[in-house]
Amino acid sequence: MKHYLGRMVSAVAARALAGSLLAAILLSVSASTSPALQLIPSIGLAKSTESGAGDAKFFGGLALRASILPFLSAEGGINYRQESFFDDELTVRMWPVTASLWLSPFPTLYAGGGVGWYRTTYDLRNPDFEDVTTDKIGVHLGGGVTVPLTPALGLDLNGRYIFMQKDNKLEWGTALPTEFNPDFWSLSAGLAIKF
Repeated sequence: MKHYLGRMVSAVAARALAGSLLAAILLSVSASTSPALQLIPSIGLAKSTESGAGDAKFFGGLALRASILPFLSAEGGINYRQESFFDDELTVRMWPVTASLWLSPFPTLYAGGGVGWYRTTYDLRNPDFEDVTTDKIGVHLGGGVTVPLTPALGLDLNGRYIFMQKDNKLEWGTALPTEFNPDFWSLSAGLAIKF
């Protein structure tokens, strides 16, 4: 009973967080008076923490970040990353779509986290096996720094730890990590184009 109740509370908390993130993004994007809307194309490195993982791989991404309050921003983003395992016998392609909330205690520093939907394709080199595609929920924690270059352009550096849900059911409650054991990390550099 305790296990069931704990999962139910986790599911409700995760849905509330996801709903809050989505509402914050929609509100901040629709606020036409806010000059702090940023489009951030980026490139970066991602590496799995699994024992059979190869070296860190490059990825590309695009994010839209908007100020909600002077010290709080909401962000929605999409990336594409690819990694090889077991001497290139397995190629993993991932398309994460994420929503984040970033606290900015100082104008150039931010920290926070969010949730994401991770569509992943497992491509085996062996033709006897079919490719498999899964959908999972992930949680990320991280932060970064934004360095102003001009009034309308900045350099955005970001780092994240990503925790993936452990089972194959697409349920929000299973996405919340119970211990600090990330599945992979990512570092990115992007240009923050301000509108």
